[in-house]
Amino acid sequence: MKNTIFTGAAIAIITPFNADGSINYDRLGKLIDFQIENSTDAIVICGTTGEASTMTDEEHIECIRYAVEKAAGRVPVIAGTGSNDTRYAVELSKEAEAVGADALLIVTPYYNKTTQKGLYLHCKAVADAVNIPIILYNIPGRTGMGFDISTVKELAKLKNIAAIKEASGNISYTAKLIAECGDDIDVYSGNDDMIVPIMSLGGKGVISVLSHVIPKETHQMAQLCLDNDFAAASKLQLDYLDLINALFIEVNPIPVKEAVNMMGTDVGPCRMPLCEMSDEHKAVLRAALENHGLLK
Repeated sequence: MKNTIFTGAAIAIITPFNADGSINYDRLGKLIDFQIENSTDAIVICGTTGEASTMTDEEHIECIRYAVEKAAGRVPVIAGTGSNDTRYAVELSKEAEAVGADALLIVTPYYNKTTQKGLYLHCKAVADAVNIPIILYNIPGRTGMGFDISTVKELAKLKNIAAIKEASGNISYTAKLIAECGDDIDVYSGNDDMIVPIMSLGGKGVISVLSHVIPKETHQMAQLCLDNDFAAASKLQLDYLDLINALFIEVNPIPVKEAVNMMGTDVGPCRMPLCEMSDEHKAVLRAALENHGLLK
């Protein structure tokens, strides 16, 4: 068995922007402190929710460096360094390791896609270039392709392929993945509405968006699963289902940034092409936040 990067609830943290579109590092630091102070178990920086796809190379590395320095060893920092260009993913991963990231998150190549052989070689190239652990990221709805279970099994043989973030939304796939890969690779839920189902099958936790608004409760939900109290965990999962759904009523991270803004922390807008939420969806989101007493 490989060393587990974290158990519980990690946050796929948003990137706050100033009015001129630049990154608001002071606000990012406050968000990181808030999350760690409220029981979040790891920070994922520069992922999908962090809008890494809109960042320059310099911004990407500086965000990772800043998160590492701000976390100061209190929790692991996992850096998103995936790309559809293998050479770029390798270089970005090496730089993330150099600035102190504890682990990497590598998404399947998007747009140009690949065969499963190409996917294996892509991930292996990154794994061979670094010494820190890697979390594979399976999100076919966003990238247009996913990991075959046989590919995951082969990748799990590599010394630093440690885990997979499973965001296919297919619980049957997840069950087969865990059944066939066993202790060779850790599985994290990539969907907040599937924390308990995936952890009931042996998942180690979640990489969460929900943690932005209820970090303690998200951590608690995952911890209850780790403690084998699935009845209590299931109650939390169902109690917060309306909020989870509202946070994904439009493309992530549009709703969660709006939610954090509504709650009184100015994190700015998303970068284009992600645009402002519709008034209709804002009303749904506001109602869900009010339902859980999250608005001042």
